[in-house]
Amino acid sequence: MSALMSVGPRLQASRLSDRLAALLAEQVQAGSLAPGDRLPTEQQLAELHGVSRTVVREAVHQLKSQGLLISRQGSGVYVAPPATNKPLAFDPEVLESVQAVAQIVEVRRALEGEIAALAAERGNAKQVTAIRRAEKALEAAVTAGRDGVDEDLALHRAIAEASGNPQFGRLLGFLEQYLREAMRVTRGNEARHQGFAAAVREEHHAIVEAIAARDAATARRAASNHMVQAARRLEMAGVLTTPAAAKDKQK
Repeated sequence: MSALMSVGPRLQASRLSDRLAALLAEQVQAGSLAPGDRLPTEQQLAELHGVSRTVVREAVHQLKSQGLLISRQGSGVYVAPPATNKPLAFDPEVLESVQAVAQIVEVRRALEGEIAALAAERGNAKQVTAIRRAEKALEAAVTAGRDGVDEDLALHRAIAEASGNPQFGRLLGFLEQYLREAMRVTRGNEARHQGFAAAVREEHHAIVEAIAARDAATARRAASNHMVQAARRLEMAGVLTTPAAAKDKQK
């Protein structure tokens, strides 16, 4: 506890709970907070880092979900013993770095193609209907002037459900905390440029139609192409530079 109390940097900017969680995680990984050490109280942490107790509570909750901290009833919060199985987690920078959007698009490209292919092979009539309904809900949201992020995620969840593999749904559920921010950037970019929104709608429709036609190869290509084009649109708009483009500029 003494090592933590002696540091006390003042946290700034948005997503304070993520920043505090990252700071505490660094101290655990560096050993300044060792397994079995008791954390300061919520009030102490709030005063130390210049944040509210709600921010502290959210940060501690994150680290509990990652298995780094544990609660002992009536005693407090402690650093957990080293876990045999390390929980899945992404660098918090994914939540705040525009450049990291390109990395999320690459992760999605690897996943979405296979998910769409399996949905085409395994999806039943009820699941295909749910996919079509999700597509229409997305179109309605965009027409109404909303960003459509929630509806976009719902469409991809419906496709994952049709894949017949519940692990895809769980993985997308984990990724949503990162996908949501990445999609706000990509969909906001698409809304500001003429032609982008229409292209996105056509790409989604191609995926849905391939799944409905039970054409796995076409569904895979359509979903992968959608991710490739998402990255390309961000480049065209000057929102980010992909690693390949950055390398070309250095030549």
